[in-house]
Amino acid sequence: MAILEIADNVFNVGAKDWNISDFHGYSTPFGTSYNAFLVIDEKIALIDTVKKEFSDELIANISRIVDPRKIDVVISNHTEMDHSGGLPRVMHRIGEDKPLYCSKMGAKNLSRHFSGNFNYKPVGSGDTLSLGKNTLSFLETRMIHWPDSMFTYAKENKILFSSDGFGQHYAGSENFDDEIGEAIMPHAKKYYANILMLYAPLLLKLVEQVQKMDLEIDMICPDHGILWRSDPGKIVNAYVRWSRQESSTKAVVVYDTMWHSTEKMADAIASGLHEAGVNARPMNLRKWHRSDIMTEVLDAGAVVVSSPTLNNGLFPTVSDFLAYMKGLKPKNKIGAAFGSYGWSGESVKLIQSELEAMNFEMIESGLKIQYVPDDAGLDACEQFGKAIGDAVVSKHENTDPPQPAVLHANE
Repeated sequence: MAILEIADNVFNVGAKDWNISDFHGYSTPFGTSYNAFLVIDEKIALIDTVKKEFSDELIANISRIVDPRKIDVVISNHTEMDHSGGLPRVMHRIGEDKPLYCSKMGAKNLSRHFSGNFNYKPVGSGDTLSLGKNTLSFLETRMIHWPDSMFTYAKENKILFSSDGFGQHYAGSENFDDEIGEAIMPHAKKYYANILMLYAPLLLKLVEQVQKMDLEIDMICPDHGILWRSDPGKIVNAYVRWSRQESSTKAVVVYDTMWHSTEKMADAIASGLHEAGVNARPMNLRKWHRSDIMTEVLDAGAVVVSSPTLNNGLFPTVSDFLAYMKGLKPKNKIGAAFGSYGWSGESVKLIQSELEAMNFEMIESGLKIQYVPDDAGLDACEQFGKAIGDAVVSKHENTDPPQPAVLHANE
């Protein structure tokens, strides 16, 4: 990635990973980036590093601006290896005695990741660091999405370096929100749905905390993806909306199928949902990646899950998806289960039990059909879908209207 001056004497010196297609179980067909930021002042600061494999690229980018040995301080906002993997290489190059600022938990994590005897400087919310003309302040953001996570705020430049907050797994020629426009929002939504959804209550508290601090924010710089300079309020408001888990009149029908019987049921149920006025999308688990399905689940009013019965249990892909979804803790969902079977038929009961454990609102008992659904069976599926759709519409009509935006552009 070419070095990029994002503000006066503030540079993105990170790397773009064009070829990564899987990020620990999350599909990344557009790659990702590992953003790292160099602030040139009386003291020179490096904010975050990159994945280990891109360490040389990071050093080369820094070297085009300044001798890396002139870096005075390093700040680690987050210790996950895609941001800290290059840290030993950087510290070895600039001098391991240079101050390394991180949260208290960050110091514990880094000391367990790496054997180097680094000069840790643990900080907490409200602590500051003067670089000369620029003042950096720190805000702990525990469990967004690791216990060590924190933000760094550059007061004079009004830049929030937000670590894994407000990011996207996206690598492209664009670097800023105004260069890519609305096309970046599906990537931001997918990132939130698969990484941050389970921390929704903490994110709402964080936004409230930042509002009380009355920070002026002209730019938000996450460690993945594009930077928000034109309208930073857009992504903050999206996070608030997603964290409130406001659902829409949409249903996701998630299934796998062995001999197309379950697939026929899924299509008929989707027709019933459509008839009730609900936008329904059937998603075959062997055609759609689980992370793409979770992106659709984020704002869905209903999640309808199906599996054929295999060996008295669930089909493996369905079991995998349910475990994945359970970990992300979606809220405010209507749930339903259905499936085909040959002779035992346990899958529907198992799915229903899993959805109930996720606190989904179960408004229909499960529907199961033996072998291939006939016309009567398909009609039952349509009616099943319509009943779910009616419940989604009714719930949506009785839900308070969406709350207003909380942050406007450059506010």
